[in-house]
Amino acid sequence: MTVTVAAPQSTSVPFCVVDITPEARAAAVRALTGGWVTTGPEVAAFESEFAALVGARHAVAVSSCTAGLQLALRALELPPGARVLTPSMTFAGAVHAILQAGLQPVLVDVDPETLMPAPEHVAAASERGPRPSAMVVLHFAGAPAGIFALADAAHLPMEAVVEDAAHALWTRVGERNVGTLSAATCFSFYATKNLPLGEGGMITTEDDRIASYLRSARLHGMSKDAWRRYLPGGTWRYDIEIAGIKANMTDVTAAIGRAQLASLGTWQHRREQIAARYRRGLAHLPGIRLPAEPTVGRHAWHLFVVQVERTPAVSRDTVAARLDEAGIGFSVHFIPVHHLRYFREVLGDHAGLLPGTDEAADRVLSLPMHPRLTDADVDRVCEAVAGAVRAPR
Repeated sequence: MTVTVAAPQSTSVPFCVVDITPEARAAAVRALTGGWVTTGPEVAAFESEFAALVGARHAVAVSSCTAGLQLALRALELPPGARVLTPSMTFAGAVHAILQAGLQPVLVDVDPETLMPAPEHVAAASERGPRPSAMVVLHFAGAPAGIFALADAAHLPMEAVVEDAAHALWTRVGERNVGTLSAATCFSFYATKNLPLGEGGMITTEDDRIASYLRSARLHGMSKDAWRRYLPGGTWRYDIEIAGIKANMTDVTAAIGRAQLASLGTWQHRREQIAARYRRGLAHLPGIRLPAEPTVGRHAWHLFVVQVERTPAVSRDTVAARLDEAGIGFSVHFIPVHHLRYFREVLGDHAGLLPGTDEAADRVLSLPMHPRLTDADVDRVCEAVAGAVRAPR
């Protein structure tokens, strides 16, 4: 059975369909009827299975990727107000996480082709003030970021790098899986993601100290969670060892996640097929830029983001309007952070500082991308895009 993201009735090719497998629904029922629904044995098992999938030493389950980013940054033990590099072409929650960790975001421009920072952008941002203490690297749309070159450009060790892998479960940088490269890597299990659970996140790390910190900090800084306190031979006594937040995952969510993992490889294979079909169907359209394919590594194809070159008759918004008329879902990833009112007020005016981001912001358009798309669906999307650029209204 498939659970479909709510969409207008006219949308016959939805932007996303959330596939909750029969096995995952059965696992949720087992967790709900098993007598323990909050953080417990299912979470521990999900963490172990996810760490094995990625190849990481530790995996720590949390309530969201955003909470994971905040906790991962706090785990770096930076001084209050330390500067943290992050792209402006990202989701607002990633920058909120830096602020909520008591740190100062420093916005970095992107290459308008890859939609990710290049080393020269990182170097330029680093020189706009005091030396940065850390960096958040986003693997945009599931494409592998050049994380090692970016760290070199920022003069930062990998121990000062946190990865935003909300899009990047299944991504590889060279021969290495995302999740094994930096101080900590944060994954998302939001409804639209490659492993959809509804909500939830995971942090992977190779560092024993960071893992220990995360396990405590995700649950108020407590020395023992409820599961360990109420095991046979446990004690009700606990201590608060560090400043923490409420960001733990439930056993119900983890049970769903464990079952969903069994389908991930099949889903990823289908995503690769869909991306290839899009590339064939859109390759020769005037004014449509296709997403860059990695020359090394592996793309997770969380999103398929095209760019629409502006002409007097055609723009991203005119193509979006044609898709809407045709009953085809779409999205925009992202409205850059420095275009949003709150961040303009907090971080200041970035006019002229991020030209690549500003250039891409008016062009990006995310087409439907999920494993339930049929070949006919993909062809219909391509036909709608072709009609919009060849016969604009």
